Amino acid sequence: MPPKFKRHLNDDEVTGSVKSERRNLLEEDSDEEEDFFLRGPSGTRFGPRNDKIRHVQNQVDEVIDVMQENITKVIERGERLDDLQDKSDSLSDNAAAFSKRAKHLRRQMWWRDCKMKAIIAMVVVILLLVIIGHRRSQGTALAVRGTTSSKPTTTELYGSDTGSRDALEVGD
Repeated sequence: MPPKFKRHLNDDEVTGSVKSERRNLLEEDSDEEEDFFLRGPSGTRFGPRNDKIRHVQNQVDEVIDVMQENITKVIERGERLDDLQDKSDSLSDNAAAFSKRAKHLRRQMWWRDCKMKAIIAMVVVILLLVIIGHRRSQGTALAVRGTTSSKPTTTELYGSDTGSRDALEVGD
């Protein structure tokens, strides 16, 4: 992974620094040999060779420009990769937190479901006990009265109210 750079260099800064360095080297007072190597041969004594050297120098300058652009692009790519890595780490952390919360919520809902089932089961058991207790109390009430007929009498059906004498007696 490429290192992080704190300052982004644009094309003008990179090419400008190379040109200024070249200019500084050419402007310094130097002897004729250094001028020959820095500027190339000058004068009419070299003729067509001078054009070839200038052509090669132009090609070298173009290659330098292309390489500077490539370096700039690599630096930008490194920065984008760093940003992508940061986003990936953040997403991974968020996914882990989401998974933890989902697991906690799943357990919470499971307990809530168990509690609801237990409450429903208790209600059903209580209803069964009430129904069974009611039937037993009716069965013991009949046994205590000592009735031998299987059909209930009017007083058993309607109670001992005197106002219900108009009712037909079912047991007789």
